[in-house]
Amino acid sequence: MNTLFTNVKILDGTGQNPFSGSVRVQGNRITQVSRSVGSSSAGDAQVIDGAGATLMPGMVEAHTHFSWNDTATLAGIQAMPLEEHVLWCAKVAARYLQAGFTSCLGAACAKPRLDVVIRNAINSGQIPGPRYLAASQEITVPGGLGDETLSHLPFPEYSFGVNVNGAEEMRKVVRMFLKYGVDTVKINLSGDNFTPDSPADTAWMTDAEVAAAVQEVNLRGKRIVVHARSAASVKQALRHGINLIYHASFTDTETLDMLEAAKDRVFVAPGIAVLYALLYESEPWGMTHEKAIGMGFQIEWEAALQSLKAMHKRGVRVLPGGDYGFAFTPHCQNARDLEFFVKYLGFTPMEAIRSTTLYGGQIMMKGHELGAIKEGYLADLLLVDGDPLANLGILREPKRLLAVMKDGVFAKKPEIASQRPWANTLERAA
Repeated sequence: MNTLFTNVKILDGTGQNPFSGSVRVQGNRITQVSRSVGSSSAGDAQVIDGAGATLMPGMVEAHTHFSWNDTATLAGIQAMPLEEHVLWCAKVAARYLQAGFTSCLGAACAKPRLDVVIRNAINSGQIPGPRYLAASQEITVPGGLGDETLSHLPFPEYSFGVNVNGAEEMRKVVRMFLKYGVDTVKINLSGDNFTPDSPADTAWMTDAEVAAAVQEVNLRGKRIVVHARSAASVKQALRHGINLIYHASFTDTETLDMLEAAKDRVFVAPGIAVLYALLYESEPWGMTHEKAIGMGFQIEWEAALQSLKAMHKRGVRVLPGGDYGFAFTPHCQNARDLEFFVKYLGFTPMEAIRSTTLYGGQIMMKGHELGAIKEGYLADLLLVDGDPLANLGILREPKRLLAVMKDGVFAKKPEIASQRPWANTLERAA
C-alpha cells in the first residue's frame, strides 16, 4: 500500500526544527519528504490529511522486558506458568505497538525461549508487535542479581536468571542461548539494590567470564548487553568492547572519560524511572519511602542523575527505556522516560525525542535506515495530536496517537480525512 501524509508538521527525529510538509510512503519505505504541503500528487496513494498534526518516527524502547508481568518481585515474574507467560508476552507486544513503540530491544526474558518465540511470531505475522530483538534470560553468578534459587530446593532451572561459575560455564550457557536464536545475550555485571545481598555499587563477574561471553556472541554476529550499575562494572564492560550498557548509575572521572572516548560506539540506557518509582510510588506494594532509602535507592538516584547529566554533556548517547513491567512501572508508560530526561538530566525536549527515534533506530541492528523521517528510511511513523516538543506527556496518552505505522502498514489506522476528529482539537489549541 502507498500512503501520502499531507498537511502535517514533520518532526523528523534528527534534531532539526519541525516543518510543515508531506511524506510519501511506498511499500515499507519513505520515498518522499516535501516541505510544501500541496506539492505532491497523490497518484494511487491513500491520502491522510493530518490537519496540522505532528508526524514523527516511531519510538524505540531500548530496554524491553515483555515477560515482566506487572508484578512487584522477580519471583512473581518467574512464577507465572510457561503457557500463560507466552500469552502474556503476546498481549504486551501488541500493546507496545499501539502505544507508539514500533521497535523494541529485548533486555532479558523470564524463561529461556520466551523472547525468541514472540519475535518469531511477530516476524511471521502470527501476532502484532514492534520490530523486536529477542534476548536471553539474565546470566548471573551465585548470589548476584537474578539468582533466585533457594538452598532447600534442588531446582536451579527455575531461577529467574541462569547462574554460571567460571568462563567455561559462561561459554556453555551463552552457546545455549545462541542456539535458541537470541539476538541479544544479557549478563549481569553488577548488583542491584533491589536484591540487597548484592547492592548496586558492586561488581560480580570475573574478566574471564565476561571475555568468554563476548567471544561467543561476537563469533555469531550477535549483541551482548550488560546490567552495570557500579563504576567498576561499567569500566569492565567498556574494556571488553560492549556497546550497550544498562543503568551506569555510579561513575567516576575515569569511567566518564572512558565513556566519552567510546561515545561513537557506546549507548547507555539508564532506566531511571524505576529508581524514581521505588522511592516515591511503590508503597502500595510494600516499598515505603523509608524502606527504599534504607535499601540505597536514594543514594543511587542522586548518583545516577549526576552521572547521566555528565554523560549527556560529554556527548554519550543516553537512551530512554528500562525495567517497565513491574507493578510500580507498568508496561506502556515507557515514554515517561522522555519527560524524566528533560526534568532531571538536562535534555531539551528535542534531544529527548532524538534519543528515542534517531538514536533508538541505531541500536536496532538495521544500519542507518530506522528512527528518522528521511527518504529511503523504513516507514515506522506516528501521527500525534499536538506538539510533543511542547508537551512530551502526550506521547503517553493513547488517544493522542492518531495513527501508528510500522513497516509501511498501519498498526493503528487513522480516521478518514472527512472525519478528522483531531482537527478541531488542534484548531482550538492554536
